[in-house]
Amino acid sequence: MDALIVIEAVIGVIVAMVVGWLAYRVGRQQAKDERNALRAEAEKTLSEAQAKARQILVEAKDEIIRIRDETDQEIKEKRLELQREDDRLKKRREELEIQRERIEQREKKLNQRQSALDKREAELERLQKERVAALEAKLEEVAGMTREDARSELLAAVREAARNDMARVIREVEAQARETAEQRARKLVIETMQRVATDVVAERAVVTIELPSEEAKGRIIGRNGRNVQAFEQAAGVDVIVDDTPETVTISCFDPVRREIARRALESLVRDGRIHPTRIEKALEDARRDVERIMAEEGERATVEAGVTGLPTEIVKTLGRLKYRTSYGQNQLYHSVETAKLAGLLASELKADVKVCKMGGLLHDIGKALDRESEGTHVQLGVDLLRRFNINPKVIHCVESHHHDVPQETLEAVIVEIADAISGSRPGARRETLETYVKRVRQLEEIAKSFKGVSEAYALQAGRELRVIVKPEAVDDLACIQLSRDIAKRIEETMEYPGQIKVTVVRETRAIEYAK
Repeated sequence: MDALIVIEAVIGVIVAMVVGWLAYRVGRQQAKDERNALRAEAEKTLSEAQAKARQILVEAKDEIIRIRDETDQEIKEKRLELQREDDRLKKRREELEIQRERIEQREKKLNQRQSALDKREAELERLQKERVAALEAKLEEVAGMTREDARSELLAAVREAARNDMARVIREVEAQARETAEQRARKLVIETMQRVATDVVAERAVVTIELPSEEAKGRIIGRNGRNVQAFEQAAGVDVIVDDTPETVTISCFDPVRREIARRALESLVRDGRIHPTRIEKALEDARRDVERIMAEEGERATVEAGVTGLPTEIVKTLGRLKYRTSYGQNQLYHSVETAKLAGLLASELKADVKVCKMGGLLHDIGKALDRESEGTHVQLGVDLLRRFNINPKVIHCVESHHHDVPQETLEAVIVEIADAISGSRPGARRETLETYVKRVRQLEEIAKSFKGVSEAYALQAGRELRVIVKPEAVDDLACIQLSRDIAKRIEETMEYPGQIKVTVVRETRAIEYAK
């Protein structure tokens, strides 16, 4: 059984080997056929490619020949064109050469003619000088004066005529410019003032306190005047107790001390206990109240004027102006009004509104310190503002609003204008009779100090100065200069609200009597 299996296995192996050999032979023949087919196809493709390449080569040779023929033709045409251009240039060069020769010949002729003209001109000039010299000699002989004398007289006449014409032109130009400027300025100022409505506050140097009864006067005076003397010494005021029923008057030039004394005395009268110790306490309480009020007023003024960012000490100092007056005008209200006016003017004139408002609000801040320190209110205010590093433009507005220094910015001029408007509008300020008379007299004396002035009159409450000159001493042109000199002298030597108009009058009268 096992032998049978082995035989079958051997037979299977032999069969498999025979089948594999047959398959190998068949596959080899097929591969050989495929190789032959591929070789034939490759030879066919190669022959087709070679034929196509030969065709392309032939076409390329034809294209090269065609391009070479076209290039040769273009080169020939270019050569012909260049030859023609060269011929034109040669012809043009020959023409230019001929023209150059003609020009040289013409220049030579012109030079010869110019030389002849120069000689002729020199001869004519010599003859003219001889003739002019002869005429001048004859004129000097006839006129009886030398040439220099005649020239001087002619120049004097021309100068006088030009001077009169210049004066006339100056008057016309100034009149026209003044009319136009006044119209525009008046319109601008009126519109600005219409937009600012600030009440006029009148201030006095005395204040009256009403008492509940006549007995209160006795308590205020005290035994042998002890209470009233202690009050006056501690408060720095004068207490006037007269026959006016149920009334006591406090007098003091310092409005802050006057306000402190008023509050303290009213507190003492309400309390009824009046003695030296109580007086000192009442004055101290009143002083604190007034300082608080001044700080509040300073804050209110900055808000009303639209100015922010000021240091606290500046605001407190500004509030002290509530109790400061100038010509009867409250300085805090005046400062707020000036700030508003300056802001409106700045917006119309395209200036820095913030600088103008702050400059207008702080321009008189030195008046809050001038009773305590030496110096003008301008210098005191400038020192205070510099100490707190305020904007230099604002400081310049403050130090130049009275022309202590030259005005260098438009904002400084606007602050000065706003200050003048606020101070000079009707009802804003009032003067004492003595100050008014003194100012009017000083105006007339300034005018009369000039040579050629015969009379001078102050009109319209000192806001206009009418000057009458001697016609034989002052001519029309000198009148213009005289008005300017008088106005400049007034600006340099006087302090006054608003502006003063100077009018110079020159009048010639011819009088004759018929007999």
